[in-house]
Amino acid sequence: MAEIVLARHALAGSNHTGIASCGVPGEPLTPEGVEQARRLGEMLAGDDVELGVSSRLGRTRETLSLALAGRDVPTLVVPELDEIRFGSFDGGLLDTYRLWASTHQPTEPAPGGGESRAEAAARFARGLRLVLERHERTILVVAHALVLRYALDAADGLVPASLMAPVEHATPFRLDRAAVERAAELLEDWSRSPSFRAVAPGT
Repeated sequence: MAEIVLARHALAGSNHTGIASCGVPGEPLTPEGVEQARRLGEMLAGDDVELGVSSRLGRTRETLSLALAGRDVPTLVVPELDEIRFGSFDGGLLDTYRLWASTHQPTEPAPGGGESRAEAAARFARGLRLVLERHERTILVVAHALVLRYALDAADGLVPASLMAPVEHATPFRLDRAAVERAAELLEDWSRSPSFRAVAPGT
């Protein structure tokens, strides 16, 4: 792998209603989301994508399929890039989960069988490592907001915060091999001894 193009999935029904959704398959894309995914494909028309990667959730797989429509590109599902497991917050308002997340430590799993941020970071790093092992030079990875934010921030040397900045739907971000390796290594290290970084109010 020489480069990955990271993109959050397009708008799904759960996003439209502000619902926390981690179960497979989850809600499909909305009509707006379908158009976003097609525009993502147009934005990547000049990229020689050799492999498409998604999580198990339908919204990433549908986005990937639409973005690669008309191309003969193999695809791969990487469960390690699934959404964080929300536990008892799954199916409820995402803002309720975010309020809980803002006041709990990174090692604390979400109640009801959910996942801690440290566990999620380690899993995301494993997903990045699997992509790094691929022989294809340019890989399109469609995943979830937290996966992208953790990876993009880690590539810039930033550990996670208790609340992370949003990521636009169906917008491409490019990372070269060295950046992906930095991100995976930082997330692995942080997951073993996690402490949230401070974030200035309003950012």
